[in-house]
Amino acid sequence: MAEVPFIAIEGPIGVGKTSLAKKLSARLQFHLLKEIVEENPFLGKFYDDIAEWSFQTEMFFLCNRFKQLEDIDKKYLKQQKPVIADYHISKNMIFASRTLPEDKLEKYRQIYAILTEDMPLPNMLIYLHASLDTLLERIACRGRDIEQNIQPSYLMQLAADYATFMDEFEKMHPEIPVIRIDGDHCDFVQHQDDLEQIFNQVIAHLNKPAATFES
Repeated sequence: MAEVPFIAIEGPIGVGKTSLAKKLSARLQFHLLKEIVEENPFLGKFYDDIAEWSFQTEMFFLCNRFKQLEDIDKKYLKQQKPVIADYHISKNMIFASRTLPEDKLEKYRQIYAILTEDMPLPNMLIYLHASLDTLLERIACRGRDIEQNIQPSYLMQLAADYATFMDEFEKMHPEIPVIRIDGDHCDFVQHQDDLEQIFNQVIAHLNKPAATFES
């Protein structure tokens, strides 16, 4: 793990990762790393026809996230500058495992393993989760054109995949604290008290002995 605080926020589409990352970044004065989403030229086609456009979409995300994290590691983490990100590259396998056929998934796994071998792990993870109704409502509210064709069944499967992934992540990395936030009952955008509760949890982990953040 990185020696300097590196917080990643994860969860399914529409749960509020970027909104929370922006608020915590401003509050903590940590560098904000935002994933590239709308710049993906295949994403709109992907939501129209997942089977046809899944490999192109996932490879674009993988290469761009790899480059972003490589730059962040060199320019911030290794320079002792803390970072908060609205994703981590490990999410790629969640999406790829759901959307790619087995032959392409195996090729993707090999490329993913090579690219991420030396990537820094976050030393704190915030996991946002919510019901399908909440996710659909928030996606509708933010009004991204490319997301208007997301099928509820795909979103529901994705949320379930995230839940399974997070359980496995905690077993594999017990040294990395995971803060779980229920988006159905916590609205940190509309309610300051909810944001304060999250902030206090993050501060409590940051204030633990420095050994928590040693590699």
